[in-house]
Amino acid sequence: MSNWKLYASAWLQPLLAVCIGLLGGAVAIMLIGGSVADTYVQMWKGAFGNTYYIMNTLTRATPLILVGLGVAVAFRAGFFNMGSEGQMILGALATALISLYLPAPPMVKLLAAILGGIAAGGMWSALAGWLDARFRMNLIITTLLLNYIAALFAGYLVAYPLKDTKGSAALAQTAMLDNSLWLPKLFAGMTLHGGFIIAIVLAVLLTLFMRYTVAGYEIRMLGYNPLFAAYGGINRGKLMLAGMFASGGIAGLAGAVEVLGTQYRYVDGMITNPGYAWSGIMAALLAGAHPLGTVLAAVLLAALQTGGMGVERNTDVPLAISGVIQALLILFVTAKFTYTFWKRRKGGKSDGASV
Repeated sequence: MSNWKLYASAWLQPLLAVCIGLLGGAVAIMLIGGSVADTYVQMWKGAFGNTYYIMNTLTRATPLILVGLGVAVAFRAGFFNMGSEGQMILGALATALISLYLPAPPMVKLLAAILGGIAAGGMWSALAGWLDARFRMNLIITTLLLNYIAALFAGYLVAYPLKDTKGSAALAQTAMLDNSLWLPKLFAGMTLHGGFIIAIVLAVLLTLFMRYTVAGYEIRMLGYNPLFAAYGGINRGKLMLAGMFASGGIAGLAGAVEVLGTQYRYVDGMITNPGYAWSGIMAALLAGAHPLGTVLAAVLLAALQTGGMGVERNTDVPLAISGVIQALLILFVTAKFTYTFWKRRKGGKSDGASV
């Protein structure tokens, strides 16, 4: 019975958040004189109305899923990783550079590019973990600030030494990758690519890892009760470095997939402008850091974003209505998360770096 209640609570909270978001969106629609029913019908059609729209929604969801999975690893271990954007940027940049300049056969170069993206994101994340372990620098601050360093560093490289000057627009971007390195499309004429399969497989593997392995148990124990974990002999510093590397590595993989499956080069702003990282973080929070739940939450958020475009095309309601719904989701999740964190702080179970 207790397990049933636990699972029911885990599903009830995200569903409640979605209901609150939709109700708040309905109020906003009525205030501007729109039809609530028509707006939500158009939003559904814009996200799932036909095969083309479904593929666009799943394509949009792919980087959100991967970022969310990376964040979920850190959150399950009890650590804040708010640096997914910087980790994704460096992963995307490393993938583009390896794809362009590594002298190797296409398959070897493709594998090296993906692994390079994972390594770049992982090491950038592990740097924040090391600063916490060595100097007790708060992870929230360091991971957030490292985002700016990564974005500005990557922006400089593609605006000056690595800039592609062949195109007529001369944007801040690298040269185009050879098409032998592009991830395959899953359906002819559609945008969905092999990165979606990678994301789904990784979500399943992470679920099994967390549930059935010793390392997964240690991660969950450290997140649930740091004092008991320390009493049981779990080394917080080592596990944090490993967890932060894995978390950042998956975010780096998201950047790699975006380069190899969608953009086919690194373009300045390709990660920051769409807000992939923050949507992925919200997906992980909405799902309570459960890997499979994160997949569903990421698809929901992607549907709100792509569906909002359908609303703007076919009604007088602006695209911003999808932002209102997402903002209410964030508000609900943040309130719940803050309350949980406050209770743990009050009970003396957190040191400021842990969730």
